[in-house]
Amino acid sequence: MSSSKFEKEHEQYEEELVTLIDSDGRTLLCYIEQYLEYEGMTYLLLMPVDIPIVMMSWDEEEEEEDLVEAEMIEDGEEIEAIFADAKAVLAEQNLTLKHTAYTLTATGELPPIDEEQILTLNLEEEDSQLEPEELQFLASFYHAEQKYSIYTPLTPLLFFARYNLDNELELVSPDAEEFQPILEELLADEPE
Repeated sequence: MSSSKFEKEHEQYEEELVTLIDSDGRTLLCYIEQYLEYEGMTYLLLMPVDIPIVMMSWDEEEEEEDLVEAEMIEDGEEIEAIFADAKAVLAEQNLTLKHTAYTLTATGELPPIDEEQILTLNLEEEDSQLEPEELQFLASFYHAEQKYSIYTPLTPLLFFARYNLDNELELVSPDAEEFQPILEELLADEPE
């Protein structure tokens, strides 16, 4: 008898792929990293099959290099405006940029990690206990006289999802208090 109130009895999820679909109909193919059954619902921890991509814009007006302001590009219209340029500079590195659901992704082989090309993001949220995020630099470009850089996270990007009562896959907020025990259970079983 298991000491956990969570069940893991569906072998159908092992080594399986699922597709997340956003409100715009874009898709994101993901590996199922972990899953569990809880109160008749299946919860999943998912990782994109392709390489997650992050784009940043830079404020080059700053005098001191250590104080340069960078902003992560999340606005859909801005992504659309710079997408062709970003796709072109990644193509020079044999990477194909894709506008997928919930995150941009790329296919191809990443260049070797160069410690001097790693950007560390320090999150400025109050009461944040999150570790700084490290990003591997891939390319830079200019669009409308604005500098942009393209990165990929060094830490795997994970999505928390579940099958709802209509058996449709939906994202679940990892911050919602009601889902914290489920997420903790999934992360506790995450392979090293």
